[in-house]
Amino acid sequence: MLFGKNTTPHGSESDFSDLNGQGTHAAGTIAGNGTGIFSVAPKARLAIYRVSTLSANPNQTTASNEHIIVAINDCIEHNKEDHIRIIIMSFGSPDNDDALHKAIQEAVKNEILVICAAGNEGDSRSGGDSSANRNEYSYPASYPKVISVAAVTLDCTFVSFSNTNLDNDLAAPGSGILSTYPKDKDNGDGIKDGYATFSGTAKAAPYVSGVAELIIKQCETDFGRTLTEAKIYAQLIKRTVSLGFDRRIEGNSLLDLTEGYKTFPNKN
Repeated sequence: MLFGKNTTPHGSESDFSDLNGQGTHAAGTIAGNGTGIFSVAPKARLAIYRVSTLSANPNQTTASNEHIIVAINDCIEHNKEDHIRIIIMSFGSPDNDDALHKAIQEAVKNEILVICAAGNEGDSRSGGDSSANRNEYSYPASYPKVISVAAVTLDCTFVSFSNTNLDNDLAAPGSGILSTYPKDKDNGDGIKDGYATFSGTAKAAPYVSGVAELIIKQCETDFGRTLTEAKIYAQLIKRTVSLGFDRRIEGNSLLDLTEGYKTFPNKN
């Protein structure tokens, strides 16, 4: 891990502890060390930002755009020294915010790839219609220049909760995902063993982030090339396979690491 930081006024700046376990779950998918689960990019270095606070419901958290923007700006600054190339935001809101959009645009200008969960408002219980017939939007995923990640099952079938719209860029597994989880929190099965299984587009976005990290690292290590944000996006799109769904469901199709990716000897 590179470092951790709390951008909220609750607690010290160094207290970046996970309040609801979702950040730990995402981190495990991206960079787990292989104990208990297999991650996508086990050697990835993560900078962890806590942007949320506990809500009135002790089992829920809320994130202020103000604190998210502080974290984004901090990533831009640290990119100069620590080479932060990817920002992942596995959360969303139906509310558009110009200040948040501008912060994301600035990150992209600084060659940082911004990856977001498409949202889980697709089924009828959340206002959707469980099909591609209605557009459900969530921000920041629906902003231009953001990679919006929709979810499919592990056997590549449509999941009704995943938002459908033409802003979706990629699809990735987001149903029944096993990953790391804080041992001091209830994971839903009554067994506090450090792992949990969850579903949602917030579980699909970390997969895309891990693949992007592998592409970046491969190009730097094996070819001595530093890819721009646009070229990283193009390399992701190259590694997709169509599922035959509507464009609103799968975007540019399912991200598949076996497509166009070759494993080279580890040069550390």
